Amino acid sequence: MSDGRADGGFRIARVVAKLELGGAQLSLLRVARALAERGHPTRLFAGAATPTGLELARRHGIEVEVMGSEVDLQWRCDPVFAAWLEPRLAGADLVHAHMLGAWWAAARAVEADVPLIASEHNGYDWQGETPWLAMAAVAGRIDRFYAHGPGALEGALRAGVAAQRIRSGISPVAGMGSRPRPGLPSPRIVFTGRLSPDKGPDILIDAIAMMRAPPPVLVLGSGVLDDALRDQVRRAGLAGVVEFGGWVDDPGAWVAGAAVQAIPSRDEAFSQTAVLAMALGVPAIGTDVDGFPATLGEGRGNVVPPEDPAALAAALEGVLSGDLRTDLAAARVWARQFDTARVAGVYEQDYRNLLLAPAPDLAA
Repeated sequence: MSDGRADGGFRIARVVAKLELGGAQLSLLRVARALAERGHPTRLFAGAATPTGLELARRHGIEVEVMGSEVDLQWRCDPVFAAWLEPRLAGADLVHAHMLGAWWAAARAVEADVPLIASEHNGYDWQGETPWLAMAAVAGRIDRFYAHGPGALEGALRAGVAAQRIRSGISPVAGMGSRPRPGLPSPRIVFTGRLSPDKGPDILIDAIAMMRAPPPVLVLGSGVLDDALRDQVRRAGLAGVVEFGGWVDDPGAWVAGAAVQAIPSRDEAFSQTAVLAMALGVPAIGTDVDGFPATLGEGRGNVVPPEDPAALAAALEGVLSGDLRTDLAAARVWARQFDTARVAGVYEQDYRNLLLAPAPDLAA
C-alpha cells in the first residue's frame, strides 16, 4: 500500500453509482475540489450519469469516466460494474465510494492493500428489498464507513461493518456568506433541492394551498416531479404564488433574506439545505425523519411530522407571523462547522490516517 506521492499528496479514486443533481453529489464534488487544491487529485468513476450531473462535475473541475449503465445502480449490487471498475481503480492510493451500489462494486474491485472508504447518506428500508447478504459479503473489506444518519449507521452495522470502522459522515455546505439576490420578493418561502418524492415538494404545494394568505414561494430544483408539480400548482390555483426557478448549484443568494426555508422531506439524514438556511439566518422547517431532527434540534429549527401538509402549513404560518420562533443565533454558530474548508480538512486527515495505518485483517 502506498502512503501517497513524494510531494505529500495522494491519489483519490471516487466511485458513484449514478452521477446526477443532488446534495450527496454536490458534497463529494465540493470535497474533491477542495482536496485537489491541497494537492490530492481525484478521478471520478460513475456507473451512470445524467447530462446535468456531468456538467455539475465539470463546473467543479472534475472529469468523469462513465460506464453507461442503463439501470439505476445506486441500490444494486452489480458484478458488471465491479469488473468495469477493477482496472480503473489501479494506481489509486485510496478509494472512496458513495452509496451502496458504488461501495459494493468497489469492494469487489479494489486491490487488497488499498484503503476503501464507503459513504451512505440514508437508510435502506425505503429502497425495497435490501441485498443484506451481498452487503455482508463485502463488509469486511471496508476500512472506513461514513454514516450520514441513524438509518445509514443501522444499515452498516446490520451488514456487518465493524463498529470501530464507522464514523459520522459530514457534508460541506457552500454559500454561507451569501447576500440576498436583488429583486426577489419579500417575504418569501423557499424550497431548494431535487424535485423527487423523497424531498417532498408535493407536500409543500399541498401545504401552501391550505394557507390563508401565502406569500410568494420560490422552488429551486429539478427532477422527476417537475412536470407533476407544475400541474399540481395549476390545479390548486397557485400559479401566481409558486415560481419554479430550476436547479441552482449554490442557492445561497436566493435563500438569504427569505422568511422561511421549507424542507418537507420523506427521507432526510442531515440536510445541507437546512444548514445553509441556518448559516444565513433563515428559519428552517423540516420533518421528523431519520437524522433530520438532530440537525434542527435545540431550537435551531422547527420539526413537523412527515406526510402532513396541514402541520407544515401551520408551521409556515407560525414562522411568518412570529408566533413560532427559532434560535437563529445558535443555528448560525452550529452551521459554521460545515464550512467546506473545514470538512475537507477532516476527510484529508482521516484519509492520511488510513494510508499510514497497518492493513486490517479481512473477513474470510
